[in-house]
Amino acid sequence: MPRNAANLMWADALAIVARADRLHREFFRPAPIGCEPPVDLLETPDELILIAALPGVRVADVELVISHRELAIVGTRRLPVLPGHTRIHRMELPHGQFERRIALPPGTYELARRDLVDGCLTVVLRKLP
Repeated sequence: MPRNAANLMWADALAIVARADRLHREFFRPAPIGCEPPVDLLETPDELILIAALPGVRVADVELVISHRELAIVGTRRLPVLPGHTRIHRMELPHGQFERRIALPPGTYELARRDLVDGCLTVVLRKLP
């Protein structure tokens, strides 16, 4: 076999290996965390008020993380406990882990309160001087 043909075969083989490696990395790339619940962000002279729609989520299953420039809402919406022989016709509400990161306006904030009532999480951040 001529030397040039051997080089072409090696180049083809290396291209196939590189493509297989790229496909493997893309296929096994970690999936993003679940869903992002919708939120409203409101501002008063003294506070930021965030309202997130979290139907069926228990307060114990929600974590808030406040950093310098963002608020992260992380948690889990569990599947309902279904009696035996339950037939599911439709499940549109997302289940599993969720995460929502909200950029905060410039300033410094502290958590004043949080409530989870009727499927809505209300987070009040007090503005600090």
